[in-house]
Amino acid sequence: MEGVAMKLPSFPNAISIGHRSFSRVRCSSSLSVCSAAAASSATISTDSESVSLGHRVRKDFRILHQEVNGSKLVYLDSAATSQKPAAVLDALQNYYEFYNSNVHRGIHYLSAKATDEFELARKKVARFINASDSREIVFTRNATEAINLVAYSWGLSNLKPGDEVILTVAEHHSCIVPWQIVSQKTGAVLKFVTLNEDEVPDINKLRELISPKTKLVAVHHVSNVLASSLPIEEIVVWAHDVGAKVLVDACQSVPHMVVDVQKLNADFLVASSHKMCGPTGIGFLYGKSDLLHSMPPFLGGGEMISDVFLDHSTYAEPPSRFEAGTPAIGEAIALGAAVDYLSGIGMPKIHEYEVEIGKYLYEKLSSLPDVRIYGPRPSESVHRGALCSFNVEGLHPTDLATFLDQQHGVAIRSGHHCAQPLHRYLGVNASARASLYFYNTKDDVDAFIVALADTVSFFNSFK
Repeated sequence: MEGVAMKLPSFPNAISIGHRSFSRVRCSSSLSVCSAAAASSATISTDSESVSLGHRVRKDFRILHQEVNGSKLVYLDSAATSQKPAAVLDALQNYYEFYNSNVHRGIHYLSAKATDEFELARKKVARFINASDSREIVFTRNATEAINLVAYSWGLSNLKPGDEVILTVAEHHSCIVPWQIVSQKTGAVLKFVTLNEDEVPDINKLRELISPKTKLVAVHHVSNVLASSLPIEEIVVWAHDVGAKVLVDACQSVPHMVVDVQKLNADFLVASSHKMCGPTGIGFLYGKSDLLHSMPPFLGGGEMISDVFLDHSTYAEPPSRFEAGTPAIGEAIALGAAVDYLSGIGMPKIHEYEVEIGKYLYEKLSSLPDVRIYGPRPSESVHRGALCSFNVEGLHPTDLATFLDQQHGVAIRSGHHCAQPLHRYLGVNASARASLYFYNTKDDVDAFIVALADTVSFFNSFK
């Protein structure tokens, strides 16, 4: 769950936020950034950007072609959830319309068809992240459940008093809370890596913390707030040198770049369908085969058993052992369609394009006065994820997000982005976040910058 932003009724010429009610003020002529951004947008529309990846794929995303609160929708909240192309929507509808049936063990046509498509989706996901075997892919309800699966199955079975789990202060709540619960049950100790001067988790400190007491390193691949990335391959080497396992939260990397689990050599990796053009309600856990075979079930019930007797049960081999009950069949099949769609474009092409528009977003946003962007500055060696978490001096991020939505149709996120420890470390309670995906364009960024300048001008007019 990302941060929460309040939703207010639509209004034509006034805005009410909290206990305040204001008349609407448009961007003043003194804010030259407005006219400059508008001119930039006009140039882009007729220049090479008109054939950018973002422009080419927008036809596939029906939701983007609409007005919100009287303005053209500008969707900049893909780090929370991505939009879905027509191919994914069609795959989900086709399942329910033509071969809806439960999977596994059914012998009739519909069940066989559903089973084949469900297991084909597993193979597609395995190929997408280069798993050595599709049986290393466990379908879960989301990435949060995948992390909990590892925590309760592997963690409770392997951690003991005095063992150490290393995380960073920049982790998503879903990669902190399960280990807090497990540490309370096992006596294991959690250790957190802080940020360096570039506002990136301090890798040198992380390496220093790894010791023979370390049993697990659980870290993000790309931060959903800082947009920074961690050198997973190096971290895995350091952890494996002391016999520790590594779990990677790849929710913000798998949708945006090539992720090769065999190259990373991580023991576990999790991701969410809804952040990679797939439906909600499904995610996956990658686990090395030997580890999955050594782990007890996470949930008990149908599907995950081999035999059930009145006094005991035996369990199926992975991944079935961890997929109790009727799975999210249509969602898994549609996730497979999302993988096909992303693969058809090419993840290297998506990543290259997002590096470009992500840098453009950073540069345009940092040109505005009184804006504080969190995370490292982009450079030749530092490639940020295509998102910016930021604050404007003297203004609450939820006020910004509300005005942007109601007056400009611009969708951004405000709140703590499920990263409260990180925000406390940064000295703020919340931030605003604009996040891009490959269906965004520089036109979207320019529209956001103009709208943000107008928003800041509106609130500053009351100071």
